[in-house]
Amino acid sequence: MARELKSKLNKRAFTALLITCILGFGMGAFGLINVGVVNGEKYKLKAESQQLSDTKVSALRGTIYDANMNPLAQSADAWKIFINPSKISDQETMETIAEGLSAILDLDYETVLEKCSRSKYAYVLIKSQVEYEDKNAVIEFRNAHKGYNQIIGTEDDVKRYYPFGSFASSVLGFTGDGDVGRSGLEYYYDDILTGTAGRIITAKNAKQIRMSSDYSTYYAAETGLNLQLTIDQVIQYYLDTALENAVKLNDATYGYGIVMDVETGAILAMSTKPDFDCNSPYAINEETETKIDEELADEEGNIDEKAKSDAVVAARYAQWRNRTICDSYEPGSVYKCITAAAGIEEGVVKPEEMFNCTGSYEVADRTYHCSHRAGHGVEDFTTAMMNSCNPIFIQVAQRLGKATFYKYFEAFGFAEGTDIDLPAEFEPGADVTYHSFSRLTSVAMASESFGQTFQASPIQIINAINAIANGGKLMQPYIVGSMLDEDGNRVYEREPVVKRQVISPETANTLNMMMEKVVSAGTARNAYVPGYRVAGKTGTSQKLTLGEEIYVASFCGFAPADNPRVSVLIAIDEPKAGAFTGGSVAGPVAAEVIEKTMQYLNVEPQYTDDELARLEESVVKVTGDTVAMAQKELQSKGFTVKVMGTGDKVVKQFPRPGQTLSKNGVVVLYTEDMDPAMVTVPNLTGLSVAEANNVAVACGLNIRRTGYTKGDNIASYRQSSEAGTDVQMGTVVTVYFRTEIKEED
Repeated sequence: MARELKSKLNKRAFTALLITCILGFGMGAFGLINVGVVNGEKYKLKAESQQLSDTKVSALRGTIYDANMNPLAQSADAWKIFINPSKISDQETMETIAEGLSAILDLDYETVLEKCSRSKYAYVLIKSQVEYEDKNAVIEFRNAHKGYNQIIGTEDDVKRYYPFGSFASSVLGFTGDGDVGRSGLEYYYDDILTGTAGRIITAKNAKQIRMSSDYSTYYAAETGLNLQLTIDQVIQYYLDTALENAVKLNDATYGYGIVMDVETGAILAMSTKPDFDCNSPYAINEETETKIDEELADEEGNIDEKAKSDAVVAARYAQWRNRTICDSYEPGSVYKCITAAAGIEEGVVKPEEMFNCTGSYEVADRTYHCSHRAGHGVEDFTTAMMNSCNPIFIQVAQRLGKATFYKYFEAFGFAEGTDIDLPAEFEPGADVTYHSFSRLTSVAMASESFGQTFQASPIQIINAINAIANGGKLMQPYIVGSMLDEDGNRVYEREPVVKRQVISPETANTLNMMMEKVVSAGTARNAYVPGYRVAGKTGTSQKLTLGEEIYVASFCGFAPADNPRVSVLIAIDEPKAGAFTGGSVAGPVAAEVIEKTMQYLNVEPQYTDDELARLEESVVKVTGDTVAMAQKELQSKGFTVKVMGTGDKVVKQFPRPGQTLSKNGVVVLYTEDMDPAMVTVPNLTGLSVAEANNVAVACGLNIRRTGYTKGDNIASYRQSSEAGTDVQMGTVVTVYFRTEIKEED
């Protein structure tokens, strides 16, 4: 009985064991199938992640060059500094690391200390884009403390540099964290400029320590494509400098300008002032910060920090804004060129046709006034353009009729963006920024005929005027001319695009002649440049601001009129120092930019007889001659001679031979080896041409006259050397002149 019971128990135990084995084998097999087949890839990757270290290698961003391959934005190697807080074992170590890294990397101590306290993390970034010297200082600090090499690490990174700081900053833009474009060309072409990151995959041992390079695989980073802009660094400098001076001189809020290649539509220069330093885009200038503090301070001088923070953010966005393409304003009388083009093209008016300006003109229930309230009397259409006579242009619009008038508004590009390759271009909106055809009443058309009651951006305006300069062809403006790989191979080249023919070449030529007369003897005469036939039109548009009379003073034109090379737009936003008209404020700035650009492009000047009579004379070489001979030679050229020393022969002269001087200019002769004679620059502003010249000569200085210097009411408004500074006797001081143009245009 006992034996049978034992036998039964043994059989049951054997059966249970067999079942257990079968179940165990089945579960094991299932696990193997699950790991190896069903989730094989998942577990494979998990194993590899524990066995391999995968490090990202940052790629260099493509370089941005100007038209002549001068680098305007480029990237260089940099480093990231990171820590492994999970390896920090005590408070003292935490504080020592925070103190050391914050001092080396110029960071806030409390911020670094907080990062050190994140004990659950194995990787916390302390700072990116760290330069070579600071990276080495971090390594020295790490090596000086035992065990810190397990806590503090470095990784490859890149940093963006802008060699010329604020140069064309509103165009170039800047990059932010992760080397990503945030504004301007950096943003618009981010995908093109951004390279492809590389990788270093290294095996790790059981202790999770990287093994030698024998166990590494390296995938090289690829540099992004380079951009070659159409912007010319020299012309950009001329525009930047002229606008910056104009903003200061006129106490203006902003100044913006564009220089465009007439034939292609390529942008040669584009500027907004004031601007910012691309290397530190988040910093606002002291003047702006002071203004913010003054506006926000209460009676006790306290400032709400939240309000200031919001104001600073708004100021940053304002300084980043490329106003030449993002902003809009009423173009004012510049648009009269478009009305004239439409009228001449359609045959409803001729340049020589006579009109009578009585000083006002009625349309429906509205009375429109001429800028000259008394009226210009009988005048032909060209003279009406020169006088910027509103009533005459209203009549031309009425002759065109609503449908034809609107057709040219669209044809010249005022109902659409230009599609320039820059971000955030102003987009016109029907019945928002301009009147749609269905809502273009007779009153609205009358206002639009001379550039009011609709908005346009600077890039739209210059593109439309450029079409007149370019034989009637409306171009698509662009700023990137080509793309190159890291070996310098050109992988893309932009071809100019003609959007459409808006007027005939014959009409364009007629407009050229009319616009040239506007500059030579009309409201734009401050844009006159001797030797270069400038064609253009000024505009003065009032901004709709409650309780204030503020204006945008503008000029748009091209040169030379007989063979146009460049178009130029200048706009001075909210001038507050006296004059506010386009003729007085924007015209002189345009003249400065055009003159320097023509000389830079080696455009040969063609002087009239009157201009030749006022040309400067070249200084001849008289060193080695007797004083008597030298004086006779120089005085025969019309120069004033000043002799320094008691010797008989000239050993040195200033200005040097070959330099050109105005008639009656001063040449200093030295008869001994002595230090140069110094004089103090007088205040030459507010004077006539003759007065400025006499004051300068009396002080032993020369002046170079620039700007409009013929006719009445001429006065100097700026000088190249500041009054009160000491300069060498005989130095040439450039003095800028203009005539006062009181009529609004």
